[in-house]
Amino acid sequence: MSAKASKLKPPPFLPTGTILDQYIVERALANGGFSLVYLARQLRDQTQVAIKEYLPKRLAHRTRRNHVVPADKKRINSFERGRRLFIEEAKVLSRIKHNNIVQVLNYFTANSTSYLVMSFDYGKTLSQYLRLHKKPLDEDFIFRIFPVLLDGVQSIHQNQLLHLDIKPENILIRGADDPLLLDFGAAQPFPVSDGRKFGRVLTRGYSPVEQYKTDGNVGPWSDVYAIAATMRMSIEGKAIQPAIDREKEDQMRPAVVVFKRKYSNGLLRAIDAGLELRPEDRPQSIDEFLSIMKSG
Repeated sequence: MSAKASKLKPPPFLPTGTILDQYIVERALANGGFSLVYLARQLRDQTQVAIKEYLPKRLAHRTRRNHVVPADKKRINSFERGRRLFIEEAKVLSRIKHNNIVQVLNYFTANSTSYLVMSFDYGKTLSQYLRLHKKPLDEDFIFRIFPVLLDGVQSIHQNQLLHLDIKPENILIRGADDPLLLDFGAAQPFPVSDGRKFGRVLTRGYSPVEQYKTDGNVGPWSDVYAIAATMRMSIEGKAIQPAIDREKEDQMRPAVVVFKRKYSNGLLRAIDAGLELRPEDRPQSIDEFLSIMKSG
């Protein structure tokens, strides 16, 4: 082996054909900051599933034997705490049975890390759908998609969990315009009662201002902001001004002004209410947000 070859880093993804517990990996699906996602099949009956592997890139790396290990001694505690939270959240998600929330089927430990097995569905993400159709969503489509999606988010909140990364890329549109909320890699328990601090996942244009701050007061209202930002993007065709920039100089005009007579007043008022910068000024629950949205 040449010196050059010996310095090559192991591939970030597990190779096709890797056996994990009772599953075989087919191919990589997604690469995030905290995890990798694979398309796999159950060995017993060949059912397709998606498998998420805990691999936080800032804390760990993959060895040549496919084990995931902390990058150095300073990161061991953070890596182990993140892995415990990964499994805790898997346990919570496995209890949530909702047609519009990705279903957690199993979780297990292997290769010195943890894995979460989810149902796999075909469709297009909302971002792909918008690019394909090259026009804003009409109101009928919005009212077919978002109320059922919001009902799913409410079920998450009722199980003391926040999603904290709702955006068009994480909403899958299946056949018959049936939405599915994906990617719980940023999920956190709520309320936090034991003083634990969590890593932050930020998406400019969708994350509320409190997610940018280490002492930010995150709650159901944080998911409401991301939902409202997703809805506004769906009718405007572009992501809104990031919340952290709006806090310095808010350049975003109210939806009730910009889209007057194009959409119902209730829908536009809900979007504006959900996009209030101060967490306490937003609808505090999904029910409150939906009530405004359906007010006509």
